Amino acid sequence: MNIHHISADHLSIERVGEIINQGYKLALSDDARERIVRCRKYLDEKIASQEEPVYGVTTGFGSLCRVSISKEQLSQLQVNLMKSHACGVGERAPKDIVRIMMLLKIQSLSYGYSGSKLDTVQRLVDMFNADITPIVYRQGSLGASGDLVPLAHLCLPLVGEGEVEMADGQVISGGEMLRRMNWQPIEMASKEGLALLNGTQNMSAFAVWAILQAMRLSDWADKIAAMSLDAFDGRIEPFTHAVHAVRPHQGQIDTARNMRQLLEGSELIKMHKVHVQDPYSFRCVPQVHGAVKDTLAYVKSVIDIEINSATDNPTVCPDEDLIISAGNFHGEPIALPIDFLSIAMSELANISERRIYRLISGQRGLPDFLVANPGLNSGFMITQYAAASVVSLNKTLAMPASTDSIPSCQDQEDLVSMGANAAIKLQKVVLNTERVLAIELFNAAQALEFRFPKKSSPAIMKIHEAFRKEVPFISDDVVMYPLIEKAVQFLRK
Repeated sequence: MNIHHISADHLSIERVGEIINQGYKLALSDDARERIVRCRKYLDEKIASQEEPVYGVTTGFGSLCRVSISKEQLSQLQVNLMKSHACGVGERAPKDIVRIMMLLKIQSLSYGYSGSKLDTVQRLVDMFNADITPIVYRQGSLGASGDLVPLAHLCLPLVGEGEVEMADGQVISGGEMLRRMNWQPIEMASKEGLALLNGTQNMSAFAVWAILQAMRLSDWADKIAAMSLDAFDGRIEPFTHAVHAVRPHQGQIDTARNMRQLLEGSELIKMHKVHVQDPYSFRCVPQVHGAVKDTLAYVKSVIDIEINSATDNPTVCPDEDLIISAGNFHGEPIALPIDFLSIAMSELANISERRIYRLISGQRGLPDFLVANPGLNSGFMITQYAAASVVSLNKTLAMPASTDSIPSCQDQEDLVSMGANAAIKLQKVVLNTERVLAIELFNAAQALEFRFPKKSSPAIMKIHEAFRKEVPFISDDVVMYPLIEKAVQFLRK
């Protein structure tokens, strides 16, 4: 059994993907346990000795910070917070993203700056290990006081409220989960509700998922573009290193190198070209795909910092003897990059659709719509329509959410990030981009066969042969949508 120990050590985005995709179990390291216990002990002693109110610990929340709460009501205050904030609407968040959310919340609480009790964090670990996933709804977070709404849904089952999906896929109430697992409801201590609900783990979980997918799709985009270039009888010269050395953006250099390596040994690329220039969608692959790579690297660096941070409020710092209400829950640092990645992935789909259009346009010796008998058969005509529709939707979704703000909580929270909406849109853009790339591969594989018996490079022919085991060459019109779906699944293997 694979076990990941939660600690203060750096947690990489790749490691998160490994934990989720390979079914790791979690365990709190001794250091994490000590940090959690030490912070909670400090907070309890501070509450007992201090007469001044502490926001969210001995007061209400948001604009109700002026209302002091008696010690006898501190636990109920936290439970009430979780109940009242569970206002999620819309579709369920995907299970894999919610599990990332759980992991990131456990990680954040383990640093010992949040004041959670050990049994609270351990219960989240136990739920994760039992493959019990809270039902979280996509919409409702402003991405400002953290992700209050989705994190309320994430944590309600701790006190027997809300709903969960069990390991067998059955959806039951939080209370029924406790009964089946023979668990007692967690008794919330002061500040624990805030520790659980404040934080950016919802936005971050969507972003981590999107980065992992974007890395995969960026790699596929180069491979598919190389196949399309060869099928279109394109030129290799624009990928020469000397061209990119004089404009040395790293992503551009890397993409050009990828294209040269992918096409090494191609019979097609060596053929005499009667055309002196290719359209931008082929010639400028290094500049466009490269810009996406550079954007992805930047966004990844920001999210990497975020998932290794404590982002709830107040921040409890035992070493400095401080409990400070500040703004680490605000989503702006990641909302802007999340929007940026949506724009980049939208562009990856845009250029892919333009290559699809070229492949079906009857140019450079390829038949109209990539079909041997056009007229009776429409061939790949409508695959471009589908790609164009998806690309158009992406352009709408890529409109930045972070440029908006609607004040909340009686104007106490007067500038919000809307990072959660940016994250929801990013997930859709990534899935749409995957679909467009799959359609391009569907077209490129078809077009390449019209160049036979001349072959592309060994690297491209290997991809082509693997693809042909899933999706056949189309001689006469067939129902296309199942084949497009097979192409999507091929990219996920």
